[in-house]
Amino acid sequence: MVHVVSEPRLVESYRTCRRLQRRHDPTYYCATRFLPRDVQPAVHALYGFVRGADQIVDGPRRPPGPERREALDAWQAELERGLAAGRSEHPVIAALVDAGPRHGLPLHLLPRYMDSMRVDCDERVRIASRAQLDDYMEGSAATVGRVIAPLLGAPEPEAVARLGVAFQLTNFIRDVPVDWDLDRVYLPGLPEDDLRAGAASESLRERVGQEVARARGLFAETAGLALAPGMRNGVRVARAVYARVLDRVEGNGYDVLGARARLRPWEAARAALGR
Repeated sequence: MVHVVSEPRLVESYRTCRRLQRRHDPTYYCATRFLPRDVQPAVHALYGFVRGADQIVDGPRRPPGPERREALDAWQAELERGLAAGRSEHPVIAALVDAGPRHGLPLHLLPRYMDSMRVDCDERVRIASRAQLDDYMEGSAATVGRVIAPLLGAPEPEAVARLGVAFQLTNFIRDVPVDWDLDRVYLPGLPEDDLRAGAASESLRERVGQEVARARGLFAETAGLALAPGMRNGVRVARAVYARVLDRVEGNGYDVLGARARLRPWEAARAALGR
């Protein structure tokens, strides 16, 4: 049964979330557009909440370090109040509060996501080990995967969680210089002398290569992910675009400092179309 949102306030809330996704993550937005129309607003709503937390820790207007935890706590509390009341006045939270019960989303898992975001409240972030990185991604990407699994008609939420980790690991590989500008190193073992100089040594290339191989393995492991028929195109598009990012990194000899890894919008569109 297709659920139609007609209340003007809620319609505008979903539009707000859609605009956020389109502006800040055109790749993910493109993939979302391949999902069934009645599912897309819920994906926008979940993205809006996640983006709200991300803006607190990463956005250009993020508060100073000591205030970030307070802001994240307030963001989480806003969702919890909305879920308890069944509605919210916040334009982003209102959409997710509606989408959660409407689609049976396990929103009670989101505090684990917020725990990972609190790692980014420190002015200086250094992920020191593979275990620490895994714990971070378990809280962030894997949690979002479990929340979104019902929307995809996926009977195995853990498989969706692993696919989410593959996406996030690819982002960490692609965004090494962007994260360095924020004084963050998510991939353990990257030589900081290279990051400071903006020049990739063999040691850095080797470490990046190891993480690329790991991301490839996660994508291969989830290649047979069971999904509802109408959901497969959207996931296929996302996988294709992220695979193209890994192709680019490999083609650059694993140099993520001196060569461009991020796809331009038209390149992402070509990848989505399999060209």
